[in-house]
Amino acid sequence: MTPGRTSLEAIIAGCGIALDRSQLDLLWGYHRMLRSANAELNLTRIHNFENMVLKHYVDSLLVLKFVELPSPLVDMGSGPGLPGIPLKIARPDVTMILAEPRGARAEFLEEVCARLKLPEVRVFAGKVNAKFPDSVKGVITRAVASIPETLDRVAGCLEPGGRMIFMKGPDCSDEIAQAKSSHAETFRLVADHAYQIPGTPHDRRIVVYERLEAEAPTSVATTHSGPVRDVASDSNPSYKLALDLLTGKGIRKHGRALIAGTRVVAEVLDRFPERVEGWLTDAKGPPPADSEAKLTWFRLADPLFRTLDTAGTRSPLLLVRVPEMPEWSADAPWPEGCTLFVPFQDPENVGAVIRSAAAFGAARVVLLREAAHPFHPKAARAAGTALFQVALEHGPSIRDLESSQLPIIALSAEGPDIGSEPFPDRFGLVAGIEGPGLPDRLRAGPTRRIPMQPGVESLNAATATAVALYAWRRGLAGRNEPDLTEC
Repeated sequence: MTPGRTSLEAIIAGCGIALDRSQLDLLWGYHRMLRSANAELNLTRIHNFENMVLKHYVDSLLVLKFVELPSPLVDMGSGPGLPGIPLKIARPDVTMILAEPRGARAEFLEEVCARLKLPEVRVFAGKVNAKFPDSVKGVITRAVASIPETLDRVAGCLEPGGRMIFMKGPDCSDEIAQAKSSHAETFRLVADHAYQIPGTPHDRRIVVYERLEAEAPTSVATTHSGPVRDVASDSNPSYKLALDLLTGKGIRKHGRALIAGTRVVAEVLDRFPERVEGWLTDAKGPPPADSEAKLTWFRLADPLFRTLDTAGTRSPLLLVRVPEMPEWSADAPWPEGCTLFVPFQDPENVGAVIRSAAAFGAARVVLLREAAHPFHPKAARAAGTALFQVALEHGPSIRDLESSQLPIIALSAEGPDIGSEPFPDRFGLVAGIEGPGLPDRLRAGPTRRIPMQPGVESLNAATATAVALYAWRRGLAGRNEPDLTEC
C-alpha cells in the first residue's frame, strides 16, 4: 500500500473506526511528525507504513470500542504519544495528560500538541508515581510494567471510582491473579476484553480496574458511630487532597478548605455544620462529638497530621466546603453600605480584614486578583467564622479599578481626614497592596486619610482598613443607624 493520507483513511475505515475529515487530517499530521522525528529520537521500531497505522493508531483507537474514556485521563509512559495522541484526536472533549519521563520525547510531545493545536492536553515530563501532582479520573498505559506494579504507582493519583486501563498482550492472566491477591482492597477488576487487531494475527486484551475508596473503614473500636478512615501513607488520595488545601490553588481546584484552631473549629461546627465534611486528627486524636456522628473521621499518621496542622494547634482540623464566590460586576446594582475591595497578598491580612468587614457590617468583600485566597489556612485562622458571615466575591486587579467611574474611596496618606465628612450611602473602600500601595489612578481619585502621630510611616494594611470601617460605622451610628452592638 502506498503511504499517504488516502491510504491512512482507508485502513482506519476498514477497521471499523469512524473519524471525520478533520480528525483524519490531524492523525495524518501526527504520523508525518512521528516519521520525521523517528530517526533522531528512536520513537518507534516499526517503519512499514501499514504496520504503523495498524499497530499504533488502530490499536490505540480500538480502545474506544470497549471503554468510555474518563477525563482527565493520563497516558502513562506515553513515549511518542501512544495511545494518548490518537485518543485525543478521536475524543477532543477528553482532558489528556501525556506523561513521559524521557526529556527528548516529552519535548516531541510538546511540539506535536502545539503544531496540531490540540485543546485541553498537556505534557508531564516525569513518571506517574506517588509524587504525581494531579488527581485524575483515569489512567491508560501500553507500558510493559506488570499490572500489580502499575496499580501501586497510580494509587495516589487515581480518584476513587477512577479507571485504570491496561492495553495488554493476551498472556496477562497471571498478572490479573496477582493483582486480585495483592490489591483487592484498593482496586476492583471491572472489564477484561480480548480482541484482535483487524488485518493482523495480533491478539490484545483491554483490562480495566476501578479505584476503590482509599481507606477501608477501620475495624478498631472507636467512640465515633460514623465513618472512620485510617490514613497512613502520603500517597493516600484523601491526604493528597488535604495537602493540596494548604495552597490557594488547591482550594480553588477542590472547592474545599481546612479550618484550624480549637475555638474556630467549635464555632464552625456549631453555626455552620452544613459546610463541614470531615474531622481530621492524628492517630490518637479525639473523635467528633456525638452531634457530629455523620462526619467522616480521618485518623492520620502523626507525621501526616503535623504536615497539615501548619499552625501547630495539635487539635482537630475540619474539612469544609468553600462557599460560592461569584464574579463582581461593576455594572450590577451596588448594595447599600460599604463594598470592601481587598488586594492584600498576605493571607493573615486577608483573614483579619474579612473579620473586620463582618464585625462592622460591610455589605460584601471583593477579593481582588492580587489577594491571597480567603480560605488559605493562615487567612481562615485569622478570619474565623467571618468567612461564612460576609458575602465574598472575586474581582479584577486593583489596577483595573476606576475611581473616576465608580463610587470608590481609597485609603491614602493624602486626602481629607477619615472623619471629616460622611461616607456615601453606597460606596467602595480600598486600601493599597502591602508595599506598592495604591495605583496612581486610585490615588488621583477620592481618598481618605487616617490621622497618625508624626514620624509614623503607615499602619498595617488590615489595621488601616479596620479603622476606616469603624469610622464609617460610627458615622452611621451618628445618623441614628444601628450602633455596633446591634451589628
